[in-house]
Amino acid sequence: MTETTETQAAGAERPYHHGSLRDALLGAAEATLRTQGQEELSLRELARGIGVSHGAPRRHFRDRQALLDALAITGFERLESQVRRTLDGAGEDFPARLRATVNTFVRFATDNAALLELMFSSKHREGAEDVRAAAEPGFTLMFGLITQGQESGDVAPGDPEQVSIVLVATMQGIATLINGDMVDVSLLDELTDRATDQFLRGAGPV
Repeated sequence: MTETTETQAAGAERPYHHGSLRDALLGAAEATLRTQGQEELSLRELARGIGVSHGAPRRHFRDRQALLDALAITGFERLESQVRRTLDGAGEDFPARLRATVNTFVRFATDNAALLELMFSSKHREGAEDVRAAAEPGFTLMFGLITQGQESGDVAPGDPEQVSIVLVATMQGIATLINGDMVDVSLLDELTDRATDQFLRGAGPV
């Protein structure tokens, strides 16, 4: 094989610039997750789909589980970023901030149903410290929001972590109903508004 041929062969196996192969693999993996489910994810098939050698993905992911964890981490980072932007744009009024946050969370959960399922199942897997660390900032935002509500008098005093858990459970419950086709997605805004009103009444000062 001539030097030119060797160079062309190497290039055929590495059509991505340094750093972009990982992003391409994650993008392809999320698309597969969305359309075919977690069980169909394969490093070899992803490599074939984006046109790299079957061993190329292992430069970034040692195995399939590492890929799944990276997807979960990316999901938590995106969710945290969206909630943070929502809070930054919602002003200082606590009910308005709460309403916007609930809507953002549920919309993310329904737009990314398979990803959300992976995120939370990965978070509880033994040894998934990196996934749990990625999830923490989003839950910290929820904790901070509840603390703000207690300071403004909109939420009764008490353990803000427990109140945050109730809030997350409420949001995930709505998303589960929509993702399970038990409630039509067209009712999302109405449901999140009603859930917010009920949460405020239930969590408010006696």
